[in-house]
Amino acid sequence: MAGVFEIADGFIDTVAKHHPLSATHMGVPGFDHLMADYSPDATDAFHADVQLTLKEMRLAVPTNERERLCKDTFIDEASLSIEQYESREHLRDMNVLFSPVQNIRSIFDLMPRTSLEDWENIASRMEKIGDSLAGYRQTLDIGRSEGMVTSERQVSGTAEQCEVWAGKGENPPFFESLVNALKASDVDDDALATRVASAAAQATVAYGYMGEYLRETYLPDATPVDGVGRERYALSAKGYLGADIDPEEIYEWGWEQLAWVRSEMTKTAGLIKSGASIGEAIELLETDPAKMIRGEENFREWMQELQDRTIDEMDGVHFDILEPVRTIEALISPPGGALAMYYTGPSEDFSRPGRTWYPTGGKTEFPIWREVSIAYHEGVPGHHFQIATNVAMTDDLSRFQRLLAGTSGHAEGWALYAERLMGELGYLENPDYYMGMLDAQALRSVRVIVDIGMHLGLEIPHHSKFNPGEVWRGDLALEFMRERVHFPADFMVSEVDRYLGIPGQAISYKVGERVWLEARESAKRSAGPEFDLKEWHNRALKLGPMGLAQMKRELT
Repeated sequence: MAGVFEIADGFIDTVAKHHPLSATHMGVPGFDHLMADYSPDATDAFHADVQLTLKEMRLAVPTNERERLCKDTFIDEASLSIEQYESREHLRDMNVLFSPVQNIRSIFDLMPRTSLEDWENIASRMEKIGDSLAGYRQTLDIGRSEGMVTSERQVSGTAEQCEVWAGKGENPPFFESLVNALKASDVDDDALATRVASAAAQATVAYGYMGEYLRETYLPDATPVDGVGRERYALSAKGYLGADIDPEEIYEWGWEQLAWVRSEMTKTAGLIKSGASIGEAIELLETDPAKMIRGEENFREWMQELQDRTIDEMDGVHFDILEPVRTIEALISPPGGALAMYYTGPSEDFSRPGRTWYPTGGKTEFPIWREVSIAYHEGVPGHHFQIATNVAMTDDLSRFQRLLAGTSGHAEGWALYAERLMGELGYLENPDYYMGMLDAQALRSVRVIVDIGMHLGLEIPHHSKFNPGEVWRGDLALEFMRERVHFPADFMVSEVDRYLGIPGQAISYKVGERVWLEARESAKRSAGPEFDLKEWHNRALKLGPMGLAQMKRELT
C-alpha cells in the first residue's frame, strides 16, 4: 500500500496532467507548452481521478505526525472538491477575477521568456487558446441548457475584459505585448518570431470571439439577480475557508469590526492633522506631494526596496526566514484585470521567485499612506513569508502541501494578520501608515457585511445609520463602501463586481484573521510568560497550508 506522502505527491502529477496552467503556477516542468481544457469531458475526467486518489488516501496509514497532518489536509480538500463538483457549479463558473477567461490570459505573466524553448512554449500555448475557450463555451452552454447561469453583471464584466485583451479598448491587444517582448529579447529566430506573431494574432481573435459570445449568446440567458442565496453561498464560502460558518453570526460580527476600526480611524485622523475628520485627513494623505511617489517605475522601485528592507529587518528577529524566501520581486501587472494588488508564489525550484503585482489602472501618482500596509499583506511578512516558506519546506511537507494545498481563509487570514502584526511591532508608528492599515481593515470589515448581505439578501440592521431596514443590493453596497472605505472609486466598483462573482471569498480575510488571532491568544494563555512570538510564528507557518477548521484544531 502506498504511503501518505507518496499518494499526496502523486496527486501533483495528476493535477499537472489535467490542469497544465496549475503546473505552471506550481513550477512543475514539462507542461508549459499545453493549455487548459475546460470542456465538460475534461472536468469529469479530472474529478474521477480525484475520487480514486481520495479513496486511496483514506486507506493510507500515517507513520508520523507530518503524515497525519498531510492526510487530514488532503482528505479535507479533496472531499470539498468532490462536493463542489457534484453541485455542478462549474457549469456557470464565470466571474471577473478567478475564472477560465482570466486564468488563460494571466498564465503568460508567469511564463519564463529567456530561452528559445521558453518562447516555443509561449507560442504553443497561445496557439491552443482558441480550443481552450471553445471547450469552456461547451461547459457554459450545458449550464445554459440547465438554467445554471451566472449573473448579467459577471457576464458583462468578463466580456469587457475579453475586449480589452483583444485590443478593442484604448490599449493594444495583450498578446501583441508578447510579440514585442520576443523582439526585445536575446532570442533571434525568424521562424519562431513568425510563429509567435501568428499565435498572438490567433489568440487575439479567440478573445474577441469570446467577448462576442458572452454579449450576444450568453448574456440574454444570464440572470439579473446578483446574489446566490444561502445554500450556494455556504458551499462556496466553505471552499474558501475550509470550515463551515454561520453567515448571520459573521454578518453581525462584521458590523462590530467596522465600528471598532472607524473609531480607531477617527483617533488617527487627529494625529495626522489636528482636529481633522477621517475624510479631511485622508484628503491630505491623497494630495500632499510630499506623501506620494510619481512615476510607475519609481513606484515599483520603492515597493521593491520596502520588501527587501523588511526581509532584512525581520529575519532572525521576528521570523527565521529560509534562504530561498529572502528573494521577492515587485512588478507592475498588465492592464485589463481587476484593480487589486496580488501575489504569485515561487516555482517549486525557486527559479521563478515569489512576486507582488500592482495594477496601476493608468495612475502615475501614488500616495503611499495605504501602500505600506498593502505591501506587508501581499509580500512580507504576509503572503510571501507564508507561501514561499511552505514551498521551501521540502523535508517536512509533502509536495501536495507545498504546491497545492491551502485555503483563502488560511492564506488571506494570515496576510491580514500580518498587517496588524506590523502595527504591533512598531512598523506603522507613522500615523499615515497606521491609517492605511486601518483603511484596509475597514475594507475587509465592509466586505464581510456586503458580501453576506448581498448574497443572502439580508436587511441592513436598524441600528445602522445607513438605509436601515433596506435589503442589500449592488448599488447600496457601492454607496456604503464609498462612505466607509477610502480606496479609489474605480477600485470600489471593481470590488463589488468581485464580491458578487466569487461568493464567500471576500469574507475569508477577516474570518481567517479572526482564527489566527484566536489561535495566538490561546497559545499565549497556555504558555503564560514562556510564550515566544517568533517561535509561535515559525511553528504556525511550518504546519503548512490547510483549512481554518483544521488549523484551529492544530494551533489551539
